[in-house]
Amino acid sequence: MPTEDVVGNTLLSATTATAAAVHQLKVLTVNTHKGFTVFNRRFILPELREAVRSTGADLVFLQEVLGEHDKHASRYEDWPATSQYEFLADSMWSDFAYGRNAVYPDGHHGNALLSKYPIKASRNLDVSITGPERRGLLHCVLDVPGHTNVHAICVHLSLLESHRQLQIVLLNQLLKSLPPEEPVIIAGDFNDWKQQGNAALRQRDDLHEVFERHHGQLAKTYPARWPLLRLDRIYLRNATSHNPKILGNKPWTHLSDHLPLAVEVHL
Repeated sequence: MPTEDVVGNTLLSATTATAAAVHQLKVLTVNTHKGFTVFNRRFILPELREAVRSTGADLVFLQEVLGEHDKHASRYEDWPATSQYEFLADSMWSDFAYGRNAVYPDGHHGNALLSKYPIKASRNLDVSITGPERRGLLHCVLDVPGHTNVHAICVHLSLLESHRQLQIVLLNQLLKSLPPEEPVIIAGDFNDWKQQGNAALRQRDDLHEVFERHHGQLAKTYPARWPLLRLDRIYLRNATSHNPKILGNKPWTHLSDHLPLAVEVHL
């Protein structure tokens, strides 16, 4: 079921009608850890914004990003006046979408997408299974010049294996519902440390994971300072991947508990 989401657009889709076709997108995915360092020792969202801006990404997939948090807002002097995803978007990403997943007394957090191209439509699909853990798939339809639609799906799956397997089924159902000829970019924190979810997605002949294709294995991204687990992924359909990178140097190693992933996507 779709859940409430937020879409902000400052570019009109009409502006892309006469623009030159775009055949390459720089993609970044990062679990923001709600703007705090490991163990929540320090609020570092302003530093994270500068690091994200330095990548020059066209699309930024965010997980664990705060929509609001009243207690933090009153505690930290440099807490932004806007939501975290708006603060990160700033003037560099004209469009953004947010899918609210977890709601608690002080606020809420979820997935977000920042885009340099207009977001034509957005929906947040609730893939929570049972219990208090709330998860969603944020699906955005992008207006990229030269293409009818480009689909972006921001993912943050459950900590429980049984839940993840069911969520992979729901992700496959979403993929099945999309036009088979249109490009799809799927990125985020899969929490798939046993790699069972990847094994299920690998059965699709129309999908590839970018690090697995180029390096023969998934990227190690967690924990950021001593990465051992392969939790974060970027999958593509109807697109090719080039130069995938794990951003494993400073400042990234202290900006979250996950290392970001970047890739050039050719449409």
